[in-house]
Amino acid sequence: MSADDGAEAANERTERNVKRFLFVNRKAPYGTIYALEALEVVLISAAFDQDVTLVFLDDGVCQLKKGQQTKETGMKNFSPTYRALEGYDIEKLYVEKESLEHRGLTADDLLVPVKVLTTEEIGALMDQQDIVISF
Repeated sequence: MSADDGAEAANERTERNVKRFLFVNRKAPYGTIYALEALEVVLISAAFDQDVTLVFLDDGVCQLKKGQQTKETGMKNFSPTYRALEGYDIEKLYVEKESLEHRGLTADDLLVPVKVLTTEEIGALMDQQDIVISF
């Protein structure tokens, strides 16, 4: 993409009032309301045709782990909702490499396709956003 193409894309987003939202998910999926609330805010943002990106760091990577069993927690398993994100045109999902490794996980252990980025790459991605919200 040339600089002119990038400027043109930015102008088009401005004309349509589209903002680039990056949601940072840092919390474990259960035990607090943060993960579920983050998912709801993401879906609302996408419903308003905003450019939505999700990043999972720290214990937030566990939100995407396959085979979640929530019966013992008394909380509903909302992890299947992540599979529906594509239907909302939310396709930019990133996971921090170091967070996965620290928890003994790989991208194959996750419910949905993600792009694995280093801490530095995630920092660069954050710099490209209009709005960054952390949960």
